[in-house]
This record gives sequence, structure tokens and C-alpha cells, in this order.
Amino acid sequence: MNPKQNKAEIPVLLDPSALAAHLGTTERHIRRLVSERRIPYVKVGRFVRFEPAAVTEWLDRWTVEARP
Repeated sequence: MNPKQNKAEIPVLLDPSALAAHLGTTERHIRRLVSERRIPYVKVGRFVRFEPAAVTEWLDRWTVEARP
């Protein structure tokens, strides 16, 4: 049995400053989105973290298609 097969996959989570840098916005804006519950996030104790896949889905929902 391969020991790597039994390990649970732990998702990589981003902190607000990393997400802000990735999205090209400020950390303050990210924190406002969290306080207004407009972006999916995970609470780890007192820390706010973001799962990249959930943020990608969220961005896809807010994408505006160009008009032909």
C-alpha cells in the first residue's frame, strides 16, 4: 500500500493579503467583501482564509459577458 494514497488532501488556503495581490485589489477591499459576506471564505480559528477554487467559482458568477 502506498502511504501517499492514505493522506487526506489539505487545500491550499489564501490569506486576505495574498488574495488581494492575486486579484489586484487592496486587502481592505477583501476584508469589506468578507464583512458583507459577498465572497466565500473559511474561518480557521480567528483567521479568515480563502479556498482558491471557491473564489474562482465566485468570480465566474460575477463575470459579465461582452455584447456581440
